[in-house]
Amino acid sequence: MRAMAEVVNGSEGSAALKMKMRLLVWALWLLGLVSSKWIDGFEDLNVTEQHFYDQSYGVSYASKPLLVGLTLINGAAAKGAVCLDGTLPGYHLHRGYGSGANSWLIQLEGGGWCDSIRSCVYRKNTRHGSSTYMERQIQFSGILSNKAEENPDFFNWNRVKLRYCDGASFSGDRQYKAGKLYLRGQRIWLAAMEDLMSKGMRYATQALLSGCSAGGLASILHCDEFRGLFPWTTKVKCLSDGGLFLDTIDVSGRRTLRSMFRGVVWLQGVQKSLPRSCTNHLNPTLCFFPQHLIADIKTPLFLLNAAYDMWQIQASLAPPSADPHGHWHACRKNYAHCTLSQIQFFQGFRNQMLNAVKGFSSSNKNGLFINSCFAHCQTERQDTWFAQKSPHIGNKGVAESVGNWYFDRADIKAVDCPFPCDKTCHNLVFNQGHNVTNTQIGEKLGVESS
Repeated sequence: MRAMAEVVNGSEGSAALKMKMRLLVWALWLLGLVSSKWIDGFEDLNVTEQHFYDQSYGVSYASKPLLVGLTLINGAAAKGAVCLDGTLPGYHLHRGYGSGANSWLIQLEGGGWCDSIRSCVYRKNTRHGSSTYMERQIQFSGILSNKAEENPDFFNWNRVKLRYCDGASFSGDRQYKAGKLYLRGQRIWLAAMEDLMSKGMRYATQALLSGCSAGGLASILHCDEFRGLFPWTTKVKCLSDGGLFLDTIDVSGRRTLRSMFRGVVWLQGVQKSLPRSCTNHLNPTLCFFPQHLIADIKTPLFLLNAAYDMWQIQASLAPPSADPHGHWHACRKNYAHCTLSQIQFFQGFRNQMLNAVKGFSSSNKNGLFINSCFAHCQTERQDTWFAQKSPHIGNKGVAESVGNWYFDRADIKAVDCPFPCDKTCHNLVFNQGHNVTNTQIGEKLGVESS
């Protein structure tokens, strides 16, 4: 870039040459932006990006959703617990009251990963890498709602959304001075927990660590660590929403997600934070996949996942890099455009997911809700968490199932029948003005839905 500037400012710095150089710089910037956004993991397909979702389910709100302000962790910098660009990390806290005054729910934000210097440098100029770009207020809905009619079991708890600005599911610990990159996810996690403990969480009688997507993976990675913050008299459990990422083969026969996770683990020093019960016998990259962790987690854990997880379809099963001829392009955007053979490929993915949780689900302490929907993250959206037409397995929705499990009202091991049987799904469709039901797709493929 310096050489370019010298040419432009020198004797050859004609207006035409200046314009060409500006166009070249702009083109290079745009190319880097596009590629970096893909490397960033396509993880903005999470619940904070509502424009990706069909909104035709008619959720009615008794009042405007609660807006909660951002709190920066002022003591974090002294601990080296900073975002990618060196700014302070933060969270949004809404205080509980009444019967929930000493109950705490921590929601870890999702937002992908960065697996290279370039992608992390791009990321540090976004809300997922810098508190400078974070919203000063965000809506609390779904599991974070403060209304009993929207969130019957947790509405009056202390509810926290911890913002995600490290790119390694709150698990890295490394610094690159050359790029001025601070990969400090593990330190951010510890600093946030320490700050919240000082604000009353130490007195919790009940606590639930939850997270969506990359945050759902983080809730698995930190589950036992979270349990260790409290005395054994405190009821502590963990919930992972859309975080069951599988080490699976993509449509080209390669392992796209394993390649990405390998970059994340080694670039950000994640191996130091991974459970030794896994790294003692497996490569650290494999230990970043929940399927190799969940059986050894001692704290009660609930896995909420779509069997046809749309993020995994987009980024690891049929990404553009594995589909150079575009055979999967239409199917990737809208499952109603999938062929029968493509749907069968997804059925194989579902079978892998069910095999991955067999041992986990055999434990009485754990819970499971795997519905046959093309979705990703279902706890923070009101229409999927708790609404008149929210997704159900049998006669129980997501919120009822999580609540019944947390409060030991019932043993929850809910696994949906295969697609397209579930008529209650809120399926994720890209750039469409309408929702396509499982019944309609079943008719198209000649498959009956029950």
